[in-house]
Amino acid sequence: MKACYPPIEPNKTGFLTVSKEHTLYWEESGNPEGKPILFLHGGPGSGTQPSHRTYFDPAKYRIVLFDQRGCGKSRPHSSLISNTTWDLVSDIEALREHLQIKQWVVFGGSWGSTLALAYAETHFSRVLALILRGIFLGRKKELDWFYQFGAHHLFPDEFEKYATFIPKGERGDLISAYYKRLTSENWDERKKAAKLWSGWEAATLRLIYDPALFAHFTEDERADAIARMECHYFLNRCFFKTDNWLIENVHTIRHIPAVIIHGRYDIVCPFESAWDLHRAWPEASFEVIKDAGHAASEPGITDALIRATDRFKN
Repeated sequence: MKACYPPIEPNKTGFLTVSKEHTLYWEESGNPEGKPILFLHGGPGSGTQPSHRTYFDPAKYRIVLFDQRGCGKSRPHSSLISNTTWDLVSDIEALREHLQIKQWVVFGGSWGSTLALAYAETHFSRVLALILRGIFLGRKKELDWFYQFGAHHLFPDEFEKYATFIPKGERGDLISAYYKRLTSENWDERKKAAKLWSGWEAATLRLIYDPALFAHFTEDERADAIARMECHYFLNRCFFKTDNWLIENVHTIRHIPAVIIHGRYDIVCPFESAWDLHRAWPEASFEVIKDAGHAASEPGITDALIRATDRFKN
């Protein structure tokens, strides 16, 4: 079973101003003359971290990471202003042009898979290949499953912490109720809401609960960005024109080599979404990890991701 490559440091970092409100952090590592590959982090709002560089052979890839609007080292932190899926798609193109990259491989997991699909379907001529993990299509039934009714059957104890923070009269629409608190001027209320929102996700990410991952997700600044960004995007249905927009437009990218990887027991992004994408895009390689949940760090998923990046590196 393949493991990640050894840790490396970036050989170039910078900031790119993409609007009057937002400046993005970006970095490059690996081989400056290698095949360009773009890593798209999840959330939205989680930001990048050093371990994200290790999914790629540094001798073969020019590895590009960036923090999406409002998270990580990008500024302003946790800002929801001018922060939509289509702003992020434009940011990716601006970064590609800034780095003078003609085409690149695009790698994204969870929300990163959503953004990778949106970008590829908009700028398909710029994409050499796609590696997609933990498929999330931004549909109402996916949001309802995790944030309202469905996943609670499997994690009633953890869901209770998330749901009972909201008064009974508002529990019919938990996303809206959380949005009200996550955008509150009451910092204590906002902080508590952020930790509970992010904690619900962190508790269900892996097949086997990981306390270190939970602590990472619920750290104050990270939790604030994750919770506010996710709630903002999900309240607005990820800013897609239709509920099934990504599937409806998959015909634009069926010619692009691609790998779809999904954990059989993914609670955060249920397997049905990966199955629907597979059915709409039979040309893409499809790999189901039989003993994994959602997290990229689970051994079976890591193995599949490294095999996928190795496949496209030459």
